[in-house]
Amino acid sequence: MSADPRPRSTVSAWRPPVTGIAEVFHARFTDHAYPVHVHDTWALMILDGGRVDFALERERYGAGVSDSVVLLPPGVAHDGRTVTETGFRKRVLYLDTSVLPEHLTGSAVDAPLLADPALRGRVHGLHRALRDPDPLEAQSRLAFVGERLRWWLGGRKPMPYEAPRARTAVRLRELLDARAAEGVTLEEASAALGGTHPTHLIRSFRQAYGLPPHAYLTGRRVERARELLLAGMPAARAATEAGFYDQAHLTRHFARHVGTTPARFARPAAGNRLV
Repeated sequence: MSADPRPRSTVSAWRPPVTGIAEVFHARFTDHAYPVHVHDTWALMILDGGRVDFALERERYGAGVSDSVVLLPPGVAHDGRTVTETGFRKRVLYLDTSVLPEHLTGSAVDAPLLADPALRGRVHGLHRALRDPDPLEAQSRLAFVGERLRWWLGGRKPMPYEAPRARTAVRLRELLDARAAEGVTLEEASAALGGTHPTHLIRSFRQAYGLPPHAYLTGRRVERARELLLAGMPAARAATEAGFYDQAHLTRHFARHVGTTPARFARPAAGNRLV
């Protein structure tokens, strides 16, 4: 009897340290059918392989790998099932009402499939950022995902963007510099700058300095780690002193910025070694 050639089903789930995201759920199912159920949260899904069929409010929908995202509202019954022999791969974010208010439920029931390449790109970027133990990038990306979703559910009306302000960018940079080691959340930055909306903070900073706040903060930490490593501090300690979660976290970002690992960076050249 031949073995089943289909890959096995796998599931990975966790709760990130990001306000607004109740759960991250990654799964590959080869043959699975969800019973009819409801969530207390919004379910934002993208597919990376295969197809899925689901019902929402007695209407059936099919979704596959495309530029679309699926948005299921809280408190509304739905199901889901595989429709191909190879099953499907999905990534889901369960979002609470701080990201999307419940009054938008009706719009999501009417159109749970959002054909939006820009939104799918933002959701994909958010999933990648959620692998980093520092939450600032994920918080920033979530702010723009939420903004795009509210635009869809609000009837795609023009959004009243506030013009970026140089002074806002300067104040945020000062805050990031002062708290480079311990870090700052997007909510804390917004409160410190008079309740400025997170997306306005990020747009103002990018306009002024050419990169988002989380990238600037990472660069500052890498520079601090360089100083500490050159002073002879061990990489593990330099990582935490500079604001990284641990040595592996430092190594990942250090290699991207400097082109080598922290251990190799501080190693003296053979010709400069004392004998």
